[in-house]
Amino acid sequence: MKYFRLMIEVLCTANLIFTVSAFAEKETNNLAPEQMEANYTKVIEGRTAKILEALTLTDTNRISKVHDIIMKQWRALNAWHNENDPKLKAAKADTNAVAKIQGSLNELHHKFIAALSECLTPAQIEIVKDKMTYGVVEVTYRAYVEIVPNLTDAEKAKILELLKEGREEAMDAGSSHEKAAIIKRYKGKINVYLTAHGHDVAKAYKDWGARQKAKTAAAATNSASEP
Repeated sequence: MKYFRLMIEVLCTANLIFTVSAFAEKETNNLAPEQMEANYTKVIEGRTAKILEALTLTDTNRISKVHDIIMKQWRALNAWHNENDPKLKAAKADTNAVAKIQGSLNELHHKFIAALSECLTPAQIEIVKDKMTYGVVEVTYRAYVEIVPNLTDAEKAKILELLKEGREEAMDAGSSHEKAAIIKRYKGKINVYLTAHGHDVAKAYKDWGARQKAKTAAAATNSASEP
């Protein structure tokens, strides 16, 4: 049943995928600045360690460089959001102002990827991107392929393309909730695309859910009838 719930949640929202990361984002306003900084450093060191583990690098100099690049990016993103999130909120009705503010975040993103490119292969950079977004591309892609029937190769490629576009944006989000909102928006684009190509996504996941419930019930019946 956990798998069933996960797959439905993946298609409907993105919140479940990012739940684990949200525990690191609880309010800490009552802590001293030094303790807040120590806690934040511990969190981003943990995130970075997981990325480095997935990369399985062996050269110590390269490990050190990649570690520093990623740590620098976490801090840069945190500083950017602290400075610019209030500005974005105040300027939300001014599309030109929003675009200008957002442009500085895009620049930060491109500099990060350029720095990684000096140390990592394109395939390794994909790993970094996936780890920074908790593997949401793979999980969501697999959900669509499993739940929506008769997807063509072209449709699968488009789903993956849109999810990766969402990942690029979600990498720079300031919190797990923002990452979830971004991926949810891109899933909306995917659903519009699939609808235009003759798929009924809502019916697909309801039908898939009914099949999973039937399988679960059948398994329970078989288990109960065994001597």
